Amino acid sequence: MLVDSYKHKGMRKNLVEILSQKGISDKAVLDAINKVPRHFFLENAFEAHAYEDKAFPIGNGQTISQPYTVAFQTQCLQIKKNDKVLEIGTGSGYQTSILLELGADVYSIEYVKELYDKTKYFLNFLGYKTNLYNGDGTLGLSKYAPYDKIIVTAGAPTVPDTLIEQLKINGILIIPVGNREKQSMVKLTKVSENQLVKETYENFSFVPLVGKNGW
Repeated sequence: MLVDSYKHKGMRKNLVEILSQKGISDKAVLDAINKVPRHFFLENAFEAHAYEDKAFPIGNGQTISQPYTVAFQTQCLQIKKNDKVLEIGTGSGYQTSILLELGADVYSIEYVKELYDKTKYFLNFLGYKTNLYNGDGTLGLSKYAPYDKIIVTAGAPTVPDTLIEQLKINGILIIPVGNREKQSMVKLTKVSENQLVKETYENFSFVPLVGKNGW
């Protein structure tokens, strides 16, 4: 049985204050962080630490990103209600849930079949309506392209051209790029078919992006 107690809610409120102090200013993003019970997405052994600003393992060599990273990537996307968002790397479904709380129409791809099966069941159990797929996220999901926003939650060696192609004009892509240990967060805004505006933010660490255009 899943319990979201007053203690949990108090811990979330404290986490939101920490994220705000670290520079997260988008109220809608902070409200979503405050609403989604992160402890639901962690193994019981980690529950006491669920609202610390840390990443935790979720099995299959994957992690749930630290809350600051989730909030930072989401803030960069500038989500508007009904935005069609492609998420590469469903993982635990926590980031997915934050996007859904912001009113996005989410299409999410998970490479690891066992994790996909577990997360699909769990998000349905929580009542989240989303479109989950098992496959190679580095290829995107052309069937439903183009997308208003694309978020990649694993470290890539380069930005896959496939994802840029599936982004709408004026759309935003956020992706960590670097080596297997450390990456810079790259934000690309597609201002025309042949022009991208690039912003870079340093010092992030994600699990490697696996697939044809990944590691």
